[in-house]
Amino acid sequence: MSDTQTLIDSRPPSVATLFTQRVAETPDAEAYRFPVPAASGDGPDEWKSLSWGQAAERVYAVAAGLIDLGVRPEERVALASSTRVEWILADLGVMCAGAATTTIYPSTNAEESAYILSDSESRVLIAEDAAQLAKAQERRAELPHLTHVVVIDASGIAPDDSGWVISLAELEARGAALLEKQPEAVRERIGAITADQLATLIYTSGTTGKPKGVRLPHDNWSYMAKATVSTGLITKDDVQYLWLPLAHVFGKVLTSGQIEVGHVTAVDGRVDKIIENLPVVQPTYMAAVPRIFEKVYNGVAAKARAGGGAKYKIFQWAAEVAREHAKVTQDNFRRTGNATAPFALAAKHKVADTLVFAKIREAFGGRLRACVSGSAALAPDIGFFFAGAGIHILEGYGLTESSAASFVNPGEAYRTGTVGKPLPGTEVRIAGDGEVMLRGPGIMAGYHRLPEKTAEVLESDGWFHTGDIGELSADGYLRITDRKKDLIKTSGGKYIAPAEVEGQFKAVCPFVSNILVHGADRNFCTALIALDEPTILGWAEENGLGGRTYADVVASKAVESLIEGYVTRLNEGLQRWQTVKKFRLLPRDLDIEHGELTPSLKLKRPVVEREYKALIEDMYAGSREA
Repeated sequence: MSDTQTLIDSRPPSVATLFTQRVAETPDAEAYRFPVPAASGDGPDEWKSLSWGQAAERVYAVAAGLIDLGVRPEERVALASSTRVEWILADLGVMCAGAATTTIYPSTNAEESAYILSDSESRVLIAEDAAQLAKAQERRAELPHLTHVVVIDASGIAPDDSGWVISLAELEARGAALLEKQPEAVRERIGAITADQLATLIYTSGTTGKPKGVRLPHDNWSYMAKATVSTGLITKDDVQYLWLPLAHVFGKVLTSGQIEVGHVTAVDGRVDKIIENLPVVQPTYMAAVPRIFEKVYNGVAAKARAGGGAKYKIFQWAAEVAREHAKVTQDNFRRTGNATAPFALAAKHKVADTLVFAKIREAFGGRLRACVSGSAALAPDIGFFFAGAGIHILEGYGLTESSAASFVNPGEAYRTGTVGKPLPGTEVRIAGDGEVMLRGPGIMAGYHRLPEKTAEVLESDGWFHTGDIGELSADGYLRITDRKKDLIKTSGGKYIAPAEVEGQFKAVCPFVSNILVHGADRNFCTALIALDEPTILGWAEENGLGGRTYADVVASKAVESLIEGYVTRLNEGLQRWQTVKKFRLLPRDLDIEHGELTPSLKLKRPVVEREYKALIEDMYAGSREA
């Protein structure tokens, strides 16, 4: 048996146990960094730290506080908060109390929040602030199981004589008092946790229908902690910048792996602070969704364009050099084990590095070893651009139902355009219709109170139907082509993967934010395109359209002509039946608030197609099928 397999097979029943081991081994080492806004209200944030020992003191106080509130093993405690250090401390506290965390995105509306709280039968809600508390108060009559709301930031909240609302500080104080009387209370709870005991209930935001609660036992996270670290992708010397939504399963994997290896994590979920934080945190790795890399790429291109024609030409040249260099070096590494490039290409790359790439790396903090990308497909050309620029994006793959990280690209041997190889202990097979199937310790126990839905995707022998279509290379690298249900079949009988076409457009058009390709049962493909507001308004300023609103700019003939040029470029690289014959520019970008994107920024196709049905029908009006 290999050392890796031994490591995984000998895993403890829970991450709570791993946490106690980490605290015992390195109590004084730095665990978390977090920002504290300047007292004056302006000026830079002050970053503070918690050691593992200090973190444990707060985690055990939260756990004991929950025990004092009457929370029993496997009972649900909901967490509705943005990404902040208190989210991690609270989640670990829930885990150490033997209870189970139900995650709720802070952007979730009151109706859906109430549905999740009710369906999960959550006993306690840990809410970030007054806004999250208000959602529970509004629907309190529908939540008979909810006995308490604990508020992280209680400023501005009136005292509650009934005791239904308490602050996180009060919860921790209750916990500390309980531990004085019963010092072993939390350790006893941790010691009693079994591997199959419920640890997390994550509701899939889903692209259709009501969210389903995915039941993930403690063993899922213990396995993920051991398996991700066994890949060698993270070490004890790393500094992670964690801003992803912790309500998402991807964030949970990142916190589990950190506990196993013991490195530093800087936590700040404010997306508008990413650019400001990177040079301060100077991370060695971070995880993101593809939309972030697309925005960075578009931002770099827009900045070059704003610098004048010469600068933009240099950027375009450097981008092509980056892509060529990445493709050649990755191919050479695959064949020979050496990531080398021919002399002429290496020389061009060196010049491009001085002019363009070094500045990009500096913007990421200057120490970034790798980024992990997941949740959706990254356009390969954008991946190749960053690879050539020295920002190595390791794509991974998984679902909420598989605890997020089933595949990841293996360090130096990563291949852009694939999601890498399965984690040790995870099995994969491709079904006859191309569907990716998984089996292993990361797979969910089932959907909460939905046995029929569970039976649809989880076979009796443990194989899980992912719903994704993919291809496996001879040496085990997986490429995801699309969601099974999203595949388009034209009226001419041709199958098209819309995500593939959409990804290629994102690589050629620096102005795009979101694109939806449509064509099911039609005789040609069309597209709805939303542009990135700052980028297109910057272009408008330079091209005589300054001072206009986004809607006015995208409705102009000049912008339609601009985007038409990129659609033509896209079509040049596609098969005839894949080409986009017509497109319409949307009057605003797609967003979470209107229900068009999930909180992890995935496109909700049915919602968008329903909302813009008139635009779609207009594109087919007058065609032979109309």
